[in-house]
Amino acid sequence: MCIHFVRSGPAYLPEIDAYVDFITSHGHQALVHDTGATVPLNAQVVWWMCGRVPSAEARRLKNAFHIHEYASTSAPPYAWLKDFVKHWTQPKPDYRLFQNGWVRERMGFDDGVPYALRDMGVAQAFLDAPARTPPNEFDLVYLGEMNRLLPFVPLLQSIHDAGRTLLLVGDVPDALRAQLPASVTCTGRVPHADVPHQLRRARFGLNLVSNIEPYNQQTSTKLLEYCAVGLPVVSNDYAWVRYFAAHYQGNLHLLRDDPNSWQHSFGEALDAYPYVVPDVRELAWHKLLGKLAIWKHLHIVPEAPKPSWPINATGVLGGSR
Repeated sequence: MCIHFVRSGPAYLPEIDAYVDFITSHGHQALVHDTGATVPLNAQVVWWMCGRVPSAEARRLKNAFHIHEYASTSAPPYAWLKDFVKHWTQPKPDYRLFQNGWVRERMGFDDGVPYALRDMGVAQAFLDAPARTPPNEFDLVYLGEMNRLLPFVPLLQSIHDAGRTLLLVGDVPDALRAQLPASVTCTGRVPHADVPHQLRRARFGLNLVSNIEPYNQQTSTKLLEYCAVGLPVVSNDYAWVRYFAAHYQGNLHLLRDDPNSWQHSFGEALDAYPYVVPDVRELAWHKLLGKLAIWKHLHIVPEAPKPSWPINATGVLGGSR
């Protein structure tokens, strides 16, 4: 079997690499397309990373098994309107995947299509990254989409005012670069395989997410990757990060909304906070993907053999010990 993944736009989707590795490790094939137009007419399975799914392409590939995956909802502006349009105009698939229950509720589909929830995972390379020997080169590191840092420029200035250094891993747009304090170092774009090494150059991972929907309800991939390499995390305070800390029994340094408190938070409080790094080993991609029911639908993973011992009517194992 060959599964055809169709990505929508330039979004960072590490799950695609994880899917391809998982599928090929079970003896099947996977191809990634930037557009549905390149998917062959005889495709057996088409896996859309939504985005918009063109109705014309869905009709052209009507003999395939279609999967729609919503790793996130639409981004502002007009996020609710864009999701409303998707709800009513998206062609009906055979199966859906959502990042979490909030994303599913937001999309509002209620048409009987089977679905599952699939959260974000972490690549094994992050879990295997060797620890660095102190002293570290930087106090804090930030990984991710740099345009989303623009609302946090005053907070970045507070890091500088507290005498701390910050490493930004990724492409920095000119609009942000012009406002960065002198204590900030930028790596530019780096290969994904080098990201764990870059994170380990710092003492703390910095998680900054705008406290608006959908961002405050969705998994922060960078935070998972900080935890995977063993970094204590400093974050602004919002709904998902509180859920994550409670669910994985971590203690993250959550910043107050008061800008007057930031210099203290990044000063002596940064070192004194009682951090507990959440254990995210169960979020390794191969473990996370192995639990999905979709593979049985596609006959990718054979079903486990049934036990040979008797089971009584209550479902309890029969026989003696």
